[in-house]
Amino acid sequence: MRIEVLEQEFTVCKVADYSGVDLEGEFLFTGCTDGERSLVCPTTAVPSNTVSREDGWRAFRIVGQLDFSLVGVLATIASALAAEKIPVFAVSTFDTDYILVRSRDLSDAADALRGSGFEVDDAELRSIED
Repeated sequence: MRIEVLEQEFTVCKVADYSGVDLEGEFLFTGCTDGERSLVCPTTAVPSNTVSREDGWRAFRIVGQLDFSLVGVLATIASALAAEKIPVFAVSTFDTDYILVRSRDLSDAADALRGSGFEVDDAELRSIED
């Protein structure tokens, strides 16, 4: 399975409401429960009505469309990263999964995923390290 590193830095935050969120922006993930409104977006797109935020996340994306019958994809990724003591924040869409790690853990996370048999497209990672 192929995984790619996205170029953006992301922020995970809570917002008072979604009025300041560009709902047409790329890489925008929202979650609304009876207790909170969460948002994951590029750091450059964080709205002003943020209640709490955690900056400094980078994302891996599983390339291609995942079939709903697949079992254990996220568990395998999370286990590989947990073995290296790398915390994750996962987001799923209809087509695929995104795994966010702290920016400081990006290189180690890519190595851990490779060690678990994933093909990691790290052209973005190499450009950061140069």
